[in-house]
Amino acid sequence: MPAITRAEVEHLARLARLALPDDELEHYAGQLDVILSSVASISEVAAADVPPTSHPLPLTNVFRPDEIRPSLDTDEVLAQAPAAADGRFRVPRILDEEQ
Repeated sequence: MPAITRAEVEHLARLARLALPDDELEHYAGQLDVILSSVASISEVAAADVPPTSHPLPLTNVFRPDEIRPSLDTDEVLAQAPAAADGRFRVPRILDEEQ
C-alpha cells in the first residue's frame, strides 16, 4: 500500500480547515499511513463466508415497554414557572438576533 504523502495530509487538513505547521504534516502523514495499513491488514483477514456484523453478540431490546403513568398536573407545574403562555413554558427568544 502506498504511503500517505505530506501533500495528501495538507489537502485533508485544508478540507478540515486545520492550520497545521510543516512538522505536524510530516508527523500525521506517518500516523495516517500506520492507520491505513492496519485497516488494510484487517480487510485481508475477513473471509468471504463470514457475514458482516455490527456487534459480535446478538442484541435484544432491553428497554421496558411504554406505559402511561400519572404525571404532574400541567397547571400546577406552569404556576411554578417564571413565565408561561398558552399552556407552555415561556423562554427568552434566542433566534433571529443580530450577532
